[in-house]
Amino acid sequence: MQPFFHKTIYGKLTVSKLLFLILMAVIIVFNLAPHWALLLGLILGMTAGNPYLNLTRKYTKYLLQVSVVGLGFAMDINKVLEAGSTGILYTMGTIVITLILGTLIGKALLVNKTTSYLISTGTAICGGSAIAAVSPVVKANDQQISVSIGTVFILNAVALFIFPPIGHYLDLSQKQFGIWCAIAIHDTSSVVGAASSYGHEALIIATTVKLARALWIVPLVLVSSFLFKNENRKIHFPLFILFFILASIMKTYIPAVAENSDKLLIIAKAGLSITLFFIGAGINKKSIQEIGAKPLIQGVLLWMIVLITSLWAIKTFVV
Repeated sequence: MQPFFHKTIYGKLTVSKLLFLILMAVIIVFNLAPHWALLLGLILGMTAGNPYLNLTRKYTKYLLQVSVVGLGFAMDINKVLEAGSTGILYTMGTIVITLILGTLIGKALLVNKTTSYLISTGTAICGGSAIAAVSPVVKANDQQISVSIGTVFILNAVALFIFPPIGHYLDLSQKQFGIWCAIAIHDTSSVVGAASSYGHEALIIATTVKLARALWIVPLVLVSSFLFKNENRKIHFPLFILFFILASIMKTYIPAVAENSDKLLIIAKAGLSITLFFIGAGINKKSIQEIGAKPLIQGVLLWMIVLITSLWAIKTFVV
């Protein structure tokens, strides 16, 4: 008997495909917040599954980058530069410490060396993007990549829901919450999603600090090629960060752009919500089972250390 979600409605349109399209339309029409979009994606992924999995995996990265650039049109370049300079010391310190701690935890748990390194780099810099950049250099196989990205994505989903309530409970300022998000949440998508629900100032700070953090992918690839003795390295500079800065400059100095910044922000947030819907829909029972206990434990322990220590430092030293 054909499973319900795989039943054909008309032509090649199945129940799961129809559900996917309906949910995506709901997110766009009702302008759902990123965390609700992620939740709908998770529900779809865990029940009907993602009928367009290959397609969404291919285009999620590009949709996220376009959305981040769109956010730049709503941000004053002076505030962006101020936010970037504020978080630089925290960025440098936490990246190095996270990589060292991740390696030690991976060794203690007897996690595969390459998988452990990918989880550590994903936690240290910018989640899936860092893993994707480092994977070819460390000669990671498909299993190691999928395990590390799966671990990061699950924790991203958790972070998007728990960070705003924690921030409100601890009465974190917009500045404090923005920096905390950028440091303690893996992927840019979840960082922006959590910060956008906290406030516009938090969104500016979180986005800027996270993008500044993403620039560390370049030296990380160089260091990784040395550690894993790989001379055939290719470094891809995240160009969308430059477009984000350009968009922010345009918003600051071109009146026509500034006048329409609110509309551009709505479009950018809609793109972000669809991105998170795609990510959520890509998580299913099989992907969770494939991760295994030890890599997930490593990811959780490392994340909790980063989460708690960075929160303490920000609460203590950032006004």
